[in-house]
Amino acid sequence: MTILIKGAGVAGLALAAELARRGVGVTVADCSERPLGNASSMAGGMLAPWCERASAEEEVLTWGRDAADWWDAMLPGEVTRNGTLVVAPGRDRVELARFAERTSGHAVIDADRIAELEPDLAGRFRHALFFDGEAHLDPRRALSGLVDMLESRDVRFYFGGAPGDASVHCALEADCTGFAQAVDDPDLRGVRGEMLILRTAEISLSRPVRLLHPRFPVYVAPRRDHCFMVGATMIESSRAGPVTVRSMMELMNAAYSLHPAFGEAEVVETGVGVRPAYPDNLPRVKVNDGVVSINGLYRHGFLLAPAMARQAADLLCEQISGMELRNGTHG
Repeated sequence: MTILIKGAGVAGLALAAELARRGVGVTVADCSERPLGNASSMAGGMLAPWCERASAEEEVLTWGRDAADWWDAMLPGEVTRNGTLVVAPGRDRVELARFAERTSGHAVIDADRIAELEPDLAGRFRHALFFDGEAHLDPRRALSGLVDMLESRDVRFYFGGAPGDASVHCALEADCTGFAQAVDDPDLRGVRGEMLILRTAEISLSRPVRLLHPRFPVYVAPRRDHCFMVGATMIESSRAGPVTVRSMMELMNAAYSLHPAFGEAEVVETGVGVRPAYPDNLPRVKVNDGVVSINGLYRHGFLLAPAMARQAADLLCEQISGMELRNGTHG
């Protein structure tokens, strides 16, 4: 049997990978013209369950703690396990203490240890939190890697418009179209996330660095070719469109606060993604009229997609087993 997955963002591709791993036939359809034409390509790619627990429910930690292992198994060599560094300007040190109280899995480190981990930040911060069990990846490389891996396993992709006759030969369907489901799901809301990609050879980071601020905490995640992703805003809005002036100023000011070298960096790209979220900011795996859906990943797409994909794949495999039993073909 073949399952049609609608949506080629991180949720849809993770589900396709999980089903393919179990030997299930998969077809993926997406209205975008290209594999990276969705909100997932704007993500930070931080596999940081302990950091996220500081502002999220316990389920985020429970579901996300094995995410790095899942991504490593699917895309060997794409996961960097250098941990996460959390810093705050001296005047905002109380924010660091509050962050530490709300989470676990970290060590409180001093300026000397900060300099060992990130030499380019030497002398800039007196204290930090180091989450050595966390990891990160480049979302765009991960999405492209999943597409390539799935194509090598005979998964068919349909990009741009309707999937044509893709659904004709598919026995079951999964919906991973994100905020597009809001038309039929009144509990779903959009959260606008804005980001910048900067390029400078004047600074090097080995891991994502989170800069705490009472108004606009941000992260700076290293990419290849001297690039850094700076993100992300969390605005209660479903409006897409370009990055606002205020958000750009806040993101750039935060990067400059982390290191003045970002003041001379090249702005390579700005981007906006509308992230789907439920009222409690936790994802859901639902079944409606036989269609399994994954949605509400909020700001935890790459972190929670593996766990949601496993849950959805379990439901779909149960449906397949039921159909085989009814048809007398089980076993």
